[in-house]
Amino acid sequence: MNNSECDIAHKRRRPKRIIRCIYVVGFMDLFGVSMIIPLLSHHVKSLGASPTVAGIVGSTYGVLQLFSSTVVGSWSDVVGRRYSLLTCLLLSAFGYGLLGLSTSIALFVLARIPVGLFKHSLSICRALLSDLVSEKDRPLVMGHFNAASSVGFILGPVVGGYLTEHEGGFYLSSFVCAAIFLLNAGLVWMLPWSETLNYRIDANANSKTNPSKSYDELKNSVQQNCSDKNHIRQTPNASAVRSQTNGGWGWRDMSVVQPAWRQLTSVWIQIRMVASSDMWDVFLVRLLMAVSIMLYYSNFSLAMEERFQLKPKVTGYLISYSSMLGALAGCLVGPVTHLYGNNMSALLLHSTALTCTLIFLYATAPNVWQVLLTSTFFAISTNIGRTCITDLQLQRGGDQASGTLIGAGQSVTAVGRVLAPLLSGLAQEVSPCGPPSLGVVLGLAAVGLLFMRTPKCDRKTKVKDKSPKQ
Repeated sequence: MNNSECDIAHKRRRPKRIIRCIYVVGFMDLFGVSMIIPLLSHHVKSLGASPTVAGIVGSTYGVLQLFSSTVVGSWSDVVGRRYSLLTCLLLSAFGYGLLGLSTSIALFVLARIPVGLFKHSLSICRALLSDLVSEKDRPLVMGHFNAASSVGFILGPVVGGYLTEHEGGFYLSSFVCAAIFLLNAGLVWMLPWSETLNYRIDANANSKTNPSKSYDELKNSVQQNCSDKNHIRQTPNASAVRSQTNGGWGWRDMSVVQPAWRQLTSVWIQIRMVASSDMWDVFLVRLLMAVSIMLYYSNFSLAMEERFQLKPKVTGYLISYSSMLGALAGCLVGPVTHLYGNNMSALLLHSTALTCTLIFLYATAPNVWQVLLTSTFFAISTNIGRTCITDLQLQRGGDQASGTLIGAGQSVTAVGRVLAPLLSGLAQEVSPCGPPSLGVVLGLAAVGLLFMRTPKCDRKTKVKDKSPKQ
């Protein structure tokens, strides 16, 4: 079978059904979450919390996410996507259900703990998508997933606002959110998981093995574990391969039946591999741009009122407009990456430079129309940049450790969530334009880092691609 025939067969067997279902899972996830987020601060204050206590309680989620993102992502590499995704959805549903019973501050904090520790369903979905598609198709699929999730985040607050108009609206919204996560768990349980293994075996046959090899040899090749300092790969579950001969991927066939100490050891090895890899530049760029973008949004409403005397209602329309553009921008990722020939390093450099320029134009805008123009392109550039940085992490770190890599990226973003409010408050003491101006400085630092590191990384990649395969 020649290469063209292999490519045709590869595309024909691509698990499109499960990919579409994952889009639905992402939509429902952020739809449920966005029903609750706008109501949290108001509810905790209604329980009698002071502004300081409310701030501390609100930071609980971010701190837990900071430490749990990488661990849960690595755990999904060890035990498999299905079990880890189901666990995260069910425990998140429990947390939101407990939130619907919170009649005291202590119970409110207790309800946020399981959500803070296990609300990583979107990260696991992204890791699963990276398992199911080729490197060439990954930006397109990730962009569509981000678009579907963004639509859910836009519609959720509308439904949540409607429910809060009824008596006990917050509690009703919490229970509806918990029900959505339970429904998501049911959808994940019924997904055609056997397609994932069929795809991996077929892809492995087309790209790494001789087509004349037997089916048993192909199954064995799926279990190969190749890792070095810069290229991390994870061994797929042997039990999952065995289950393929039985016609499916059974619940008890997963490696979750391994002892807890073995799972923890595997998680630690995965995290240590990522920590010791030469990817500090990618994570640093992610941190700088995350803080820069958060500084842009941190005092947006207040700055619009002070600089242009805009009413909050008009500012809300502007934010909604930007959010809708961000959702639509997910559909542009595929065509743009194709235009760049899948050179994600160059695309990331250009999108980062564009984002930095747009923040500068916003900070120096003389009128609202320039703000509207910058908001239009800012939503597009940030969405493309977000997809680029994730794809570059997977390219540099290796697809088979995608859960660990994506989780580590989320931990870096969580650090940005902790730093951004502090930096915004300090910069705002100087001027209403202080936060975005500081964001420009951080963006320029990210652009400079990309300029210095991109050529070196490209050379390493070329050398690795030209090296003879063992």
